[in-house]
Amino acid sequence: MSPVELMSQWSFGGAEWLVIGLGIVVAYVVFGIAGFGTALVAGPVLILFMPLSKIIPLLVLLDFVAAFGNLLQSRRDVNKPELLRLLPCMAIGCTLGVVFLLNLHSDVLLLLMGLFISTYAIYSLMVKARPAQLAKGWAIPMGTVGGLFGALFGSGGFLYALYLNSRLPKDAARATQSALISCSTVVRLGLFLMAGVYADSALLMLALCLLPAMALGLWVGRRLTLRLSREAFIRLVTWLVLASGIALIGRYLSA
Repeated sequence: MSPVELMSQWSFGGAEWLVIGLGIVVAYVVFGIAGFGTALVAGPVLILFMPLSKIIPLLVLLDFVAAFGNLLQSRRDVNKPELLRLLPCMAIGCTLGVVFLLNLHSDVLLLLMGLFISTYAIYSLMVKARPAQLAKGWAIPMGTVGGLFGALFGSGGFLYALYLNSRLPKDAARATQSALISCSTVVRLGLFLMAGVYADSALLMLALCLLPAMALGLWVGRRLTLRLSREAFIRLVTWLVLASGIALIGRYLSA
């Protein structure tokens, strides 16, 4: 089957391609600044055109490329003891998340995603102070739930950030978070491969077509970090995420 025939399976028009492309660009602008959050931004856009069970594997493919680019730049600052403490819990959570994602009804996933990103946005807007130092034992729930949310909704990075920012200096926390997200994408990629999700050639072709949009978003995000306040930008994006989450809940209730 030719690439044109593969892409025709999605039946996107020109305007839809533009919306999808812009959603990916903005999502990876956020990723370039914060190191996570692609699904929080792109998910509410993409879900207008495809089911969540396709969106998350698609973003995992793109995150796989983006996360390793970030990791190569900061690998020297990675705190290995914290990384190794979180990894097993993250892997367990990812496995549970993939099982739920591939077996729950699409309407239920729509509601759950709306509730998830709305709760995340409200929490982010309300909590401004750096968290007090968490004990090592918090790696178990933070890693597990972060992995679960990462596989189910494409974004568990904020829980890793919450834990690591309470225990490490800023640069070490960010580098370790990038390493953990890189490992998470590998785990999720492997689980989706084993589940046969990537047997869908049209999904792989869609990911390939969106790579330029991802690269543009990362390029813009990395340059914005040099010119704008990271905190102010993330706060603006969080308000947009909250609006998207409320819209998803409204969509579920009106269906």
